[in-house]
Amino acid sequence: MSHRRTNPVTRRDALCRIGNGFGMLAFAGLVGDSLTTANLFASQDPKIRATGGLHHPAKAKHVIFLFMNGGLSQVDSFDPKRALDKYHGQPLPGGTIATERKTGTLMRSPFVFKKYGKSGMEVSELFPHVGECADDICFVRSVYTDIPNHEPSMLMMNTGHTQVGRPSLGSWLTYGLGTENKNLPGYVVLCPDLPTTVGPPLWNGAFLPAVHQGTFISDKPEKPDQMFGKDFDPKKLVSYLHNDKFTLTEQRRELDLAAALDQMRSQRDGVVDPQLDASIQTMEIAYRMQTEAPDVFDVRKETEATLKLYGTGSTARGCLMAVRLIARGVRMVQVYYAKGDPWDAHSDIQAHRKNARDSDQPFAAVIKDLKSRGLLDETIVVCGSEFGRTPVCEVGGGAGTVANGRDHNPFGFTMWLAGGGIKGGTIHGATDDFGFKAIEKPVHVHDLHATILHLMGIDHTKLTYRYSGRDFRLTDVSGNVVHEILA
Repeated sequence: MSHRRTNPVTRRDALCRIGNGFGMLAFAGLVGDSLTTANLFASQDPKIRATGGLHHPAKAKHVIFLFMNGGLSQVDSFDPKRALDKYHGQPLPGGTIATERKTGTLMRSPFVFKKYGKSGMEVSELFPHVGECADDICFVRSVYTDIPNHEPSMLMMNTGHTQVGRPSLGSWLTYGLGTENKNLPGYVVLCPDLPTTVGPPLWNGAFLPAVHQGTFISDKPEKPDQMFGKDFDPKKLVSYLHNDKFTLTEQRRELDLAAALDQMRSQRDGVVDPQLDASIQTMEIAYRMQTEAPDVFDVRKETEATLKLYGTGSTARGCLMAVRLIARGVRMVQVYYAKGDPWDAHSDIQAHRKNARDSDQPFAAVIKDLKSRGLLDETIVVCGSEFGRTPVCEVGGGAGTVANGRDHNPFGFTMWLAGGGIKGGTIHGATDDFGFKAIEKPVHVHDLHATILHLMGIDHTKLTYRYSGRDFRLTDVSGNVVHEILA
């Protein structure tokens, strides 16, 4: 009698065969859930995961980006120019400048500047509360970008490229570092309505796994002068957050089944589908948000003193929500001022007064509140616009009349940073005598991104993702860390 040698049945095979494979489904569900949790917390960059850590020691863990979309005027806010007072009404030396619209003569700032803090930093009357934080802030007065109109400049500041289709800064951060809270998105975007005409491409994940795209949430209060109203319901901030058809238990079973089936497929094929895994992770976050999101967005739970610190309006509520999200472990939060391009002061620079009145107090409150919670040292606060504005007045209205506004200026503008690893009470770089072009220690947007990544423990040249046959990175093929602004 012949004897045939048979392969032993493994426990995995037994689970697959018994009960039509439902034993394996249960096992895969447990494994899938644990892998999902691990992926949410860990970097998804293979090079970082391979070394078991960051590229170098990090000085910060989180980023809050306060965005004045539309273009803040640097010479009316954080970069005072005496020459504008002296030569007001005269042509800018060097001839007509190449900007988007026709411009006229030099125009002095209508706003008074004052020195603040031990550092004696000069800040305009538009931002007295930010001025109070001068010793915590580094003003980078030599930022420049590539194109003088909103859409490509917004894309550059957010994604490191002037065209749609690249991952945003927040997406790169969560891809490289993971998140610290599995119940909330790693990257959140706050604004009353969609900012600019670009919208979601400013915070999308592009070709990175879908779980890394930003989650947009409206921070619009019921009334413009409120932090919240009597009928405020934090559950309404996120559309479709709650499922009216299925209970949490039923949703959990559905997600476990999806994860289990995906696990079985990957084991059978020996190939992991990163996009499918990312979609399941995204659903996991949405499921978990149902329990934690209403609490973190309910600013009514703050003390009266904290609410008073921030003031009222959508920017105030967005800034307070940003700090609350960071305190819960969210990696990056971006707060836009409002829909469209509200800082775009073509016709009258006095429009900055209202915008600054809405923004100044809550911007400063972010620094003060983070400091009081012990989070400023581990959080980078970045504030600015996609570009600045010209030191000359704009000649608008087809008839050639002179207005009191300023055109777009990508050649030299100011952004400020505070918090984790930033050297406070300092100024870096300078524009020319009239505030038009960066001439001393110029900082391109790629340099700004490289510096933020560096503070987060990431080498910007090593954080890459292979797509369509090449390795992409946030800083493209450029960028240098600005070491002089680091503490």
